[in-house]
Amino acid sequence: GERLIPPPKVEEEVEEFKPPAILRKKAIEELESAAPETTAEEGKKEEEQPAVPKPHRVEEKEAASIEEKTETPNELEEPSVQVAETCGFQPPPVTLLELPLERVSVSDDELASKAKLLVDKLTSFNVTGEVKRIIPGPVVTRFELKPDEGIKVSRIISLEDDLALALKARSVRILAPVPGKDVVGIEIPNDSRETVHIREIIASKEFANSRSPLAFALGKDVSGNPVIADLDKMPHLLVAGATGSGKSVCINSIITSLIYRNSPEELRFILIDPKRLELSLYNDIPYLAHPVITEHEYAKLILKWATDEMDSRYRALEKLSVRNLGEYNKKSEEPLPFIVVVIDELADLMVRGAAEVEENITRLAQMARAVGIHLIVATQRPSVDVITGLIKANFPARIAFKTRSKIDSRTIIDMNGAEVLLGSGDMLFLPPWRAEPVRVHGSYISTEETERLVEYIKKFPNPYPQIQLKELEERQARELVRDELFEEAAKIVVMYQQGSSSFLQRKLRVGYTRAASLIDQLESAGIVGPHEGSKAREVIPKTLDELDDILNNL
Repeated sequence: GERLIPPPKVEEEVEEFKPPAILRKKAIEELESAAPETTAEEGKKEEEQPAVPKPHRVEEKEAASIEEKTETPNELEEPSVQVAETCGFQPPPVTLLELPLERVSVSDDELASKAKLLVDKLTSFNVTGEVKRIIPGPVVTRFELKPDEGIKVSRIISLEDDLALALKARSVRILAPVPGKDVVGIEIPNDSRETVHIREIIASKEFANSRSPLAFALGKDVSGNPVIADLDKMPHLLVAGATGSGKSVCINSIITSLIYRNSPEELRFILIDPKRLELSLYNDIPYLAHPVITEHEYAKLILKWATDEMDSRYRALEKLSVRNLGEYNKKSEEPLPFIVVVIDELADLMVRGAAEVEENITRLAQMARAVGIHLIVATQRPSVDVITGLIKANFPARIAFKTRSKIDSRTIIDMNGAEVLLGSGDMLFLPPWRAEPVRVHGSYISTEETERLVEYIKKFPNPYPQIQLKELEERQARELVRDELFEEAAKIVVMYQQGSSSFLQRKLRVGYTRAASLIDQLESAGIVGPHEGSKAREVIPKTLDELDDILNNL
């Protein structure tokens, strides 16, 4: 049989690292002529760091990197980023992030032994074939099996659970066939798992060479190559998975990557965190268009602000006869920054005011790309009442972390597979231009690293005034025009003591959107109570006389 191909051990010369910061026009010109310097002390540190082994590369171009892949440096450098003083902002040094403590390597003999065991177990299930290639990675090892003539691929796929049991593995994922090849990929977890630190990806040549200001460090693919994704090309990202699967760490990695690539003048964040836990660390950083939002009402207001900002930007583009933000910024004397809206838990927002939230998210997802506004939406409840068909249709780029069931996996990426992932950052990344998802091991950033990064950038001023939501709320309240069916709806709700959108749909013969809007107006007026999950809303006035008192005081 053909010899198993182990991962080559290649020592590469470390090339000079160039900082990936994207600067304004003048700063870029100055940066091009400036070379990054490394102090003697930092150079000494570099020599002491262990070399990063070069992983075995996959021959076909199947990694999820948006940019063309280049070779990975053997060592992680500690560059001192130089930025022109005209910017006023100094990008954070990569030394704020931690180096990997250890490398996990598997010997050729161990790989050969595992391959033989795999073939023996398959043979016991009457599936014969030959392992043509072994691709060891940081978390899993892929064995590429060429089945013998007459063996159906569907038969191999059905053996996922049986193989996991026979090999004593947590789970086994079968990719049948590997795109563009005549083999089946069988991915088996490594005995020792390697943590993919975000510093490895940010210090890689792939990240530095990416030209997009919205490129971010996603992680490493199955063969250990850095995966760089581009939010600009997505142009919006849906992230879902069970609790503890790695969603919040992924969000932190994306935010960190974008901070390393942009100054506060070039990028603004809107962070919505209904859980009040994950994003509060970023309060007071100069990138925020508004302090981290935790209240449902403010979340709805900020999404409405974002749609208004989108409309305003379209008018500005129209005046200059340009088609996108990049062209506008080249012509305009006052360039506009990118705006990235991050929602850490969509399910919490959809519980109250689902129709309004869905409407604003859908409008932004459909139109906001051209004007430089992008959405990253995460949820731990990938059910159809949270990830509605309308939202899903407008988020072509999706990340599925480990899910509880095949149904949840299909809700996110339209196929099975996420249910057999390993958790802790193991993901399936489905970019818009691929039919099949790519398995990626997400980059990890600790709370301590985030705190150091935030502490560093907090000393710089916010170049833009922050959004005043209270003023927006007061203006919206003044401009609010109640539905002409408002009073009739109020009477029906009180008479029947039922306050739901579906009930008003039947009684008033209106569509769902209008009925949901009427319920929101009734809630604002104090006629019905807030939404409480599966429980019916409380109708506060018990008689029409009590209702009249409320209406007269509005």
